[in-house]
Amino acid sequence: MASTTYFHTVSRSYTDVETSKGVDTDQFLEATEGVVKLFDSLGSSAFTVVQNDMNGNIKKIRTRYLSNPTANDTLENLVANEANEKKRVATEGLLWLIRGLDFTAQALRRSLSDQAEELTVSFTKSYEATLKKFHGYLVRPVFSLAMKACPYRKDFYAKINVQNEEDKTVMSGWLAALEAIIATIQAVFVAHPEYIKGM
Repeated sequence: MASTTYFHTVSRSYTDVETSKGVDTDQFLEATEGVVKLFDSLGSSAFTVVQNDMNGNIKKIRTRYLSNPTANDTLENLVANEANEKKRVATEGLLWLIRGLDFTAQALRRSLSDQAEELTVSFTKSYEATLKKFHGYLVRPVFSLAMKACPYRKDFYAKINVQNEEDKTVMSGWLAALEAIIATIQAVFVAHPEYIKGM
């Protein structure tokens, strides 16, 4: 029987984010706040830097969204509307938020796929594959410290209450929906390099 996992307790799962006409901005932000709280389950203040970064980027995107919810209803419309402005604050926020989410998603996917791998390894390998290339020599040690501070795998899974195959299926569904959104937004940035020029 499936238990009430962490992914049941979030106010919105990525599986409930509307993506048929583009990624719904408001729903995406609500779901992403659930990721920020997930880092609490890693139980280390070393991850505060990751949470603060994500929260700052969520705020930038939400500020833009609230300035005109109709025009900025999807992430795709939001970055397109901001493209001609000198300062593209929300776009830069989204760029970094997607990078942070990609790091998180890849670490969790590794962890789900290889149930013998400790979180320290999952998060370190994911960091090397995602964020490391964007970070300067001052930021990298901060993240390295956070990776070393990961809890034991069994403790983390107990905390998020993912204990059996059904729970893992719930987590995997949440993760797959997140991965699809990441891929969608990354594709937008690839198709429109002008959106993120100079960032």
